[in-house]
Amino acid sequence: MDFNVKKLASGAGLFFTRAVQFTEEKLGQAEKTELDAHFESLMSRADCTKLWTEKIYRQTEVLLQPNPIDHTGARIEEFLYEKLDRKAPSRITNAELLGQYMQDAAKEFGPGTPYGSTLIEVGEFERRLGAAEREFLQTSAISFLTPLRNFLEGDWRTISKERRLLENLRLDLDACKARLKKAKQAEAKAAMAPDFQETRPRNYVLSASASALWSEEVEKAEHELRVAQTEFDRQAEVTRLLLEGISSTHVNHLRCLHEFVEAQAAYYKQCHFHMQELQKELGRLPNAFALNSTPSMVPAGSATDGDSTPVETDTLKIEEVQAPATGTRKAKVLYDYDAADSSELSLLADELITVYTVPGMDSDWLVGERGNQKGKVPVTYLELLS
Repeated sequence: MDFNVKKLASGAGLFFTRAVQFTEEKLGQAEKTELDAHFESLMSRADCTKLWTEKIYRQTEVLLQPNPIDHTGARIEEFLYEKLDRKAPSRITNAELLGQYMQDAAKEFGPGTPYGSTLIEVGEFERRLGAAEREFLQTSAISFLTPLRNFLEGDWRTISKERRLLENLRLDLDACKARLKKAKQAEAKAAMAPDFQETRPRNYVLSASASALWSEEVEKAEHELRVAQTEFDRQAEVTRLLLEGISSTHVNHLRCLHEFVEAQAAYYKQCHFHMQELQKELGRLPNAFALNSTPSMVPAGSATDGDSTPVETDTLKIEEVQAPATGTRKAKVLYDYDAADSSELSLLADELITVYTVPGMDSDWLVGERGNQKGKVPVTYLELLS
């Protein structure tokens, strides 16, 4: 092992000099070279960019992976696969796992039962939602999280390293200035008050050795100051260029943000579509409560004039149903709905219709009227207004 004692001693001396200069600056006993206002503004902007990029990155991770335990495990798994130079396998989402559990439960309960058939249908759509979520997570990780992480782990580390080097060179520069100042003060003092050296008892001669010595110290300090100033200026220019590159970082992150929003919008659009389809399918499935309940009849004497006659749910004939004199309401249609048969009424989103119920009718359905058209409509597709 090549152990360079001189280099080690030089490094230790340089560290000590910087520590002394830093301490004296903090105590107000030494002057400090101030950077120009534009440079300070660039550094402040860079610090602000790093701070908020880190916060946005962490919170986006929480949004995409809300469970902290799963998040930690996923990061460890990604790290291991990255070190092995292999692609990490796709992780099953919570919605996909829920859908799988529902379908497995349906096999146990009986797929032919109302509950079992509904579990199968809901489970299938939950798996579709999970697949859409997985695609969204992958797209967001590539288009948004990765650029933010690359900035924090790449560009920002380079900027921080160059800024630390600039600060060290600034301390060296100020130490050289202080050393030159002290040397000039000592030289002036030596010139004003000559040093006398005793050569023989009671005889003194003027000696110019002290003045010459301090002149050499001044020349040496001036040379060191020029070197330190050159190195500081060069490093300041390098750091300035890196800090000005923050503007390009903002432009890049802006593009990534647009891609993230587009991916999020596409994901929510898929979710909305799947849920609409699921509601349509559930509206066509048999209702366990209606099948298990005994058809009830309202006594004839309880109906007022103009009220519809009592009918059974399974034998409801829409063409025979009459709107009651009271009890009708307006409803806004939330989603499009295609009628499954002639007894149902097709709906268009955002339209207004008149709805009412009749005795013995399934609680999940209402009778809807639009002009001369009439038919059953699912309650889940409506927003009752009055």
